[in-house]
Amino acid sequence: MDTVTLNQTVPEFSCTTTADESLTLSSLAGKNIVIYFYPKDNTPGCTQEGQDFRDHYEEFQAANTEIFGVSRDSVRVHTGFKTKHNFPFELISDPDESLCKLFDVIKLKKLYGKEHMGIERSTFIINADGVLTHEWRKVKVKEHVTEVLAAVKALNT
Repeated sequence: MDTVTLNQTVPEFSCTTTADESLTLSSLAGKNIVIYFYPKDNTPGCTQEGQDFRDHYEEFQAANTEIFGVSRDSVRVHTGFKTKHNFPFELISDPDESLCKLFDVIKLKKLYGKEHMGIERSTFIINADGVLTHEWRKVKVKEHVTEVLAAVKALNT
């Protein structure tokens, strides 16, 4: 499978959301999309990132933008995480890593001296025409969402 490339059309994909619906890229045509990948539900950095997107959700909506968080956690775990933190956007379960591989976010990580393959915190913006316009890799959570919001607003000018 190919991976996404900046300034290129993102290939069609299909995934399952916390609304227990199948989501396709083509079903979102005409809207900007923010897809953020994070390692694991209910961990401090991932929780903060989700809360930051939640706290700016109305501004993203005003900019014709939908937000989706993606990790390998199950829909059941995602649903609890979403409910606990009142996330107004859907989370995507990617247990087979198909979306992770499309966006090339599975990387070798080190934790407490041990190596493992995991999701590198990353965010992508796909414009209303389906083109990947922005990407952030190795994201640091602090101030990240305001940077993404500024980029989305710039798409609409």
